[in-house]
Order: sequence, then structure tokens, then C-alpha cells
Amino acid sequence: MLPKTSAAAATTEPAGTSMQLASVLFFISGIAALTYQICWQRALFGWYGIDLDSVSAIVSIFMLGLGVGALAGGWLADRFGEHRILVFSAIELMIAVFGYFSLDLIDGAGALFSSQPLPVIVALTFAVFLVPTVAMGATLPVLVTELAHRTGNVGTSTGQLYYFNTMGAAVGALVTAYVLLPIFGLDGAVVSATLCNLGVCVVAAVAYRQSNAGQPVLATGGETT
Repeated sequence: MLPKTSAAAATTEPAGTSMQLASVLFFISGIAALTYQICWQRALFGWYGIDLDSVSAIVSIFMLGLGVGALAGGWLADRFGEHRILVFSAIELMIAVFGYFSLDLIDGAGALFSSQPLPVIVALTFAVFLVPTVAMGATLPVLVTELAHRTGNVGTSTGQLYYFNTMGAAVGALVTAYVLLPIFGLDGAVVSATLCNLGVCVVAAVAYRQSNAGQPVLATGGETT
């Protein structure tokens, strides 16, 4: 359910349902994240070439961005305590917008800077992917903080969300490698990931709006009494 943080909401909506919806959304978000990473890594081979150094640099950049994003997400969760689900929805929208234009951005930057020394290319890659990787890293602390507030159990909230996100990432890696790339190519795979992010964004936004209106989240009927 993912409703707005409030004592009233906590007493009217089961925490277990909130966890279930959050788990599904984070599973889909994990699929999108690994689809992006695989596609962006393939696109970046045009900058780096294909060798151990290039793969190490790309993965390190992603990990750095995710780490910075986790810190930023913790701050956002505290700063917007009454609107964490809306923040989560906005983050997913930000990732989707960047993802949609990402291949063109990579191609354009690569045409300008691919002949530069490796340290320059690494710094440029981090600059290009700072926004999406930080955004991806921010989603976990925002969602965990909201669910921990509702369930009173940080360990369960963190463990379950991380589990579903990791499972989504594994599914995303397999589907991207064996289905999306062979059939649709880089462009189609990235669009698929973008649609995943947009779907998560919309569902989270609807959940937030319905909770503010006093309705069961994702309800099909009238208001609760």
C-alpha cells in the first residue's frame, strides 16, 4: 500500500500490504536497473574498448554512484518524512527520463571525448552517469525508511526490499542478455527499462494520492469508513 506516513494511516492500513506492494515495485525497479547497466556498459565499450580495465572502471563508477545515492536517499527520507512515497515516485521518473535519452547522450559524449586518456574518460563517465546512479541508490533508503516507520522493523524492511530488488536485478540481467538485446537491440532494451520505471512511478504516485484522500491504496471502489 505505501501510504503517507501518519499515525492514522498506520492504524487503518495493514503494514503487510504495504510491504507487498513495495516489494513488487522494487522488484520491477531492479529489473530496470540491471537492464540499464548492461546496455550502458555495452554502449560505453565504444569509449573504453573491451578489456578488464574498462569493465572495472564502469562497474566502479556504478558502485560509487549507488553509494552516493544511498547517502542522498537517507537525507531525502528524513527531509520529506510525510512524502517519502512521492519522493520515490519522482526518483523513478527521473531515472526513466534519463534512461530514455541515455544512448544518445553516450553516443554524443563519446564522439567528443573517446580519444582522451583513460582517467579523463573515467571522470567524464562518472559525470554523465551521476544523476541516474545516484537516483538508483537513493530509492532503497527512501523506501526502507517509510516501511520501517510503518512496520517498526528495520531489519525486515531492509532485508525484504533488498531481496526483491536483487531478484529483480537477476531477472533483468537474464532477460536483457537473452531476450531484449537479441530481439530489440540496445534501443529496445533501454525503452523497456524506461517503461518499467514509468510504471513504478505511476503506481507509487497513485498509491500516495489515494492514501492522502483516505482511500485504500490502489482501490477500485469507494472510500473507507
